[in-house]
Amino acid sequence: MFQRHVIFNTVLLTLVLAVTASCTAAVEQINQPDSDPTRAAVLPAPTLTPTPAPAQLPTPTSAPALPTPVDPASLTLNLTPVAEGLSQPLFVTHAGDGSDRLFIVEKTGAIRILQEGALLPAPFLDLSSEVSSGFEQGLLGLAFPLNFAATGHFFVNYTDRQGATQIVRFQVSAADPNRADPASEFSVLTLAQPAGNHNGGMLAFGPDGMLYVGTGDGGGRNDTFGNGQNPATLLGKMLRLDVTSAPDQPYRIPADNPWIEVDWNGQDVRDEIWAIGLRNPWRYSFDRATGDLWMADVGQNQWEEINVTAAGNPGGLNYGWPIMEGKNCFQANDCATDGLVLPVQAYAHEGHCSVTGGYVYRGAAQPDRQGVYFYGDFCSGVIWALAPDGSGGYVNAELARPGITLSSFGEDEAGELYVTDLSGALYRLD
Repeated sequence: MFQRHVIFNTVLLTLVLAVTASCTAAVEQINQPDSDPTRAAVLPAPTLTPTPAPAQLPTPTSAPALPTPVDPASLTLNLTPVAEGLSQPLFVTHAGDGSDRLFIVEKTGAIRILQEGALLPAPFLDLSSEVSSGFEQGLLGLAFPLNFAATGHFFVNYTDRQGATQIVRFQVSAADPNRADPASEFSVLTLAQPAGNHNGGMLAFGPDGMLYVGTGDGGGRNDTFGNGQNPATLLGKMLRLDVTSAPDQPYRIPADNPWIEVDWNGQDVRDEIWAIGLRNPWRYSFDRATGDLWMADVGQNQWEEINVTAAGNPGGLNYGWPIMEGKNCFQANDCATDGLVLPVQAYAHEGHCSVTGGYVYRGAAQPDRQGVYFYGDFCSGVIWALAPDGSGGYVNAELARPGITLSSFGEDEAGELYVTDLSGALYRLD
């Protein structure tokens, strides 16, 4: 292994932007909506019985105590290659089953396994015949539930050949733990997409065991379809679903979801919704030590943002799109921000274009990074560190310009962090 030195210059930026124009789930594309008006409608969810509230939710452990706040500017960063020759990788995660395997999601439709430092030749799952991978489409997300070791169930998020979002459950093969059974595909949720961008794509299980599904606003520009603040659609939202307690059902609605019995501004809100006002939440994660939710939402043309929601928040939140872009009013000099969740960090499009959300470091190999959140930008490849300042705020620092097409961050079972380069490589942050 060698350490990749940080190099960034004008020629490299030009190459990165060229790749950007062709494919990513995070880059802005101005798409014309499909002429079929039914494409803009969200398919109705099945009639479901709310899940009884669990007697007691898991309590997140406290964050490791630090003598003083971490100064992110004091940190150094190198990228160590761990896998190459991948086909547009845009996510990496682990199964939480003690196997220490890494599961790499390829935009073109396959999930690859990295085991003991070697990339297995056969994919864990290959959906290339079912996936549309143009624009910001493709196989976009993968999540393993807390009971994966017992059930063998896992969940993926992809856009199908018609461009619709599919949330699907699969089962690991009984004969081979490194292969999924393609015949076990079980539909959880289908969302029609009116355009080819802003598909969201991330899936993550929270410390409460529920599946959090971030959906984009349907694409186009300026919230073309009016979904960000529309409580009747599942687009532009964070959904919270119970997909594990009743395996024979697509999902159940958790009984403590925020809008089951409560209206919003006199309007009924879909029971699946946990938060509204999102544009394209490209990567979010739960701090494994505290349970806090860290979410990056891709901006329009000026601002990219990072939001933090404390563990235990009951939801019912409004992250502001399209009223706000970052910390600023969108297309207005003044706007009402009462009741909106504003980001803790935002950066401007000055050499950048699309935020890639990351993780709070909780590994053991780099103790000086405990509690620091790492995130980056897809186009520039810049990696930043964001850390609490000890007084309720955050301090931010640029750490590296590695010259990669930074499509995603990920973590392994031990809490060590990785980044995927859409050009075909996986790196560990060292």
